[in-house]
Amino acid sequence: MAKRVAVILSGCGVYDGTEIHEASAVLVHLSRAGAKVQMFAPDADQMHVVNHCEGKPTGEKRNILQESARIARGEVTDLAKLDVSAFDAAIIPGGFGVAKNLSDWAVKNKNCTIQPHLEKLIKEFHKAGKPLGMCCISPVLAAKLLPGCELTVGQDKECEKWPYAQTAGAMKDMGCKHVNKDVDEAHVDVKNKLVTTCAFMCNAPFHKVFDGIGIMVQETLKLA
Repeated sequence: MAKRVAVILSGCGVYDGTEIHEASAVLVHLSRAGAKVQMFAPDADQMHVVNHCEGKPTGEKRNILQESARIARGEVTDLAKLDVSAFDAAIIPGGFGVAKNLSDWAVKNKNCTIQPHLEKLIKEFHKAGKPLGMCCISPVLAAKLLPGCELTVGQDKECEKWPYAQTAGAMKDMGCKHVNKDVDEAHVDVKNKLVTTCAFMCNAPFHKVFDGIGIMVQETLKLA
């Protein structure tokens, strides 16, 4: 029987929404595995809109759900309508939308809060023993809501290849166990049914990010 997976998006575009290549990789690997997918996003305004040519905020306002529909080809539902009992697992791709729209990590770091509907849903998936897959920056959501969990955002030593390695330190400060992994690997926290991979936290070729996300998807489905 096909696994039913909720994919949670946070807009469209790396600097203010979902990282598009990560979302695409998740969807391709889920499709290849024969999973039944439904996409969700909050029906709310983005924190801000970024000009992706310049990397600078603009004065525009955009809706997270409407922007996520660009990735979902229109097939996206308000996050408030996600019924945990209808799904076997949930996967959250990365992108700054996770840190700006699904939480306020971008502003408050380890003192962040999580979007209320999402906080409730992550806790419900976890309580029901249903697996969660997260990549790139999205493991910060688990770090905040699942105390003591094991996860990876790549490596904990900053260098050209790993420019965001300080995030691993923040995870440790939050009481989580960070496990160093390469871009084409994933870490499985069996106890918490949490599967994480670093994706574009690493300066890596697109195909390696794609492959790492594939491992994350496979391991998430195995736990479902």
